[in-house]
Amino acid sequence: MLFSVQRFGTDKVGYTFAPVISVWFLLIAGIGMYNLVVHDIGVLRAFNPIYIVQYFQRNGKEGWVSLGGVILCVTGTEGMFADLGHFNIRAVQISFNFILFPGVGLCYIGQAAYLRKFPENVANTFYRSIPVPPAAPMFWPTFIVAILAAIIASQAMLSGAFAILSKALSLGCMPRVQVIHTSHKYEGQVYIPEVNFIMGLASIVVTVAFRTTTSIGHAYGICVVTTFIITTHLMTVVMLLIWKKHVIFIALFYVVFGSIEVIYLSSILSKFIEGGYLPICFALVVMSLMAAWHYVQVKRYWYELDHIVPTSELTVLLEKNEVRRIPGVGLLYTELVQGIPPVFPRLIERIPSVHSIFMFMSIKHLPISRVLPAERFLFRQVGPREQRMFRCVARYGYTDTLEEPKEFVAFLMNGLKMFIQEESAFAHNEVEEMTAGGEVSSDQPSMASGRSTRNAVHSEEMVQARVSSHSSGRIGSFHSNRTVEEEKQLIDREVEHGMVYLMGEANVTAKANSSVFKKMVVNYVYTFLRKNLTEGHKALAIPKDQLLKVGITYEI
Repeated sequence: MLFSVQRFGTDKVGYTFAPVISVWFLLIAGIGMYNLVVHDIGVLRAFNPIYIVQYFQRNGKEGWVSLGGVILCVTGTEGMFADLGHFNIRAVQISFNFILFPGVGLCYIGQAAYLRKFPENVANTFYRSIPVPPAAPMFWPTFIVAILAAIIASQAMLSGAFAILSKALSLGCMPRVQVIHTSHKYEGQVYIPEVNFIMGLASIVVTVAFRTTTSIGHAYGICVVTTFIITTHLMTVVMLLIWKKHVIFIALFYVVFGSIEVIYLSSILSKFIEGGYLPICFALVVMSLMAAWHYVQVKRYWYELDHIVPTSELTVLLEKNEVRRIPGVGLLYTELVQGIPPVFPRLIERIPSVHSIFMFMSIKHLPISRVLPAERFLFRQVGPREQRMFRCVARYGYTDTLEEPKEFVAFLMNGLKMFIQEESAFAHNEVEEMTAGGEVSSDQPSMASGRSTRNAVHSEEMVQARVSSHSSGRIGSFHSNRTVEEEKQLIDREVEHGMVYLMGEANVTAKANSSVFKKMVVNYVYTFLRKNLTEGHKALAIPKDQLLKVGITYEI
């Protein structure tokens, strides 16, 4: 049930189950206070630290091993801090200090008081300690609320997993999957359908395989303590490099918290064979896949950068292959925002024809909620103006959705027309400045999509085109002997002829002289992940009947 409601978002799931969780904490706190008062209030003496020393003196190694069970008392509380990307800090502080900690603390204190009187019930302390009729009919209400609370108990961990994986995607450490942002206020509130399904399936498999909560508890304990240790190390780095605290304060923090966590970890590792190996195995598999994907993606990106064609050579490239211009509009999707991607020469070698209006399209997602429609597209001229080739960067916020194909085309072409009109007006102003004896600076902006974005990018190819125009003593519209209105009409006619989306289908392979390990990573692991991830045209909502894929092989 918990996995099926994740698509509604963390806030909606939280609001729905918040009353249940609130009732749950009130119940366990009330039961704990009842047991404390009725059975043995003297257990409060355990707050005296001397009893800890006496406990280890009395039990020796057994006391050290028992720390692995003690750590299970705090498992789950660390999951609250996974919600920092979903709720504000104040909400987490209030809920922890005034609801979670008092409720859980009273629950365990009450169980200790109960066990002082009934030590034989240690195997099922919680339900045994619930008051029963005629004293207080609390068992069945508590049992029902416990089931409901168990459904939502892992919500924080699921939300944290979604947030971490979405960050891994933005860093290029994970294959492309669909990420749905469910909140306009908090960037961290995301839902990943594929990951949700995998986690749900894994939960069922682990439950069936382990059968008992004891083994699952050992696995969870190692996972939690390892999280504590990683957090301590990363916090130390933050204190040292970002907060720039005094080194003595940092050392004190690291020694105190690190030593405590290492002691707990050494204890819980004694249960490694009894189920504790599970999170380690999961982590190794996921980390290996992430490392393999990131390694190949970086190598692929640098390969493309090393093999780009300078825009100054575009005309030579087209003339060399005797490229014909055919009716229509062509969009070539690429991650690069400069130069000609290597897939373009491959395309004109195999099919020596280019659409009358051709555009190199890049989709970029920004770490803001929304990008205003007027600032969605950034255009730039590529090569000589008579080629009618452009570069476009489409920018989206994390809550923006890609438009439907027809809406996207209309929106894109309107932006192109605006760019042509503004470039014409900008060029006309330059002519007036030159006529009046003014001097045009070589770093004037050359890319526009609305007045607010004119200063966004400085294009070397447009600077060269402007210098060439100045030397000829004439700056006209972006296409010689055509007015701006004629160019707009030309765009409309070409759109009517149809639009074709082009995408590179890159097959990445290791070089022949590569090591066996590299060949396995590139040729098998990466290829398997690439073939099973969300296809690019699906993520970009491109119609299949308008899609043309260009095959190309990269040897890294």
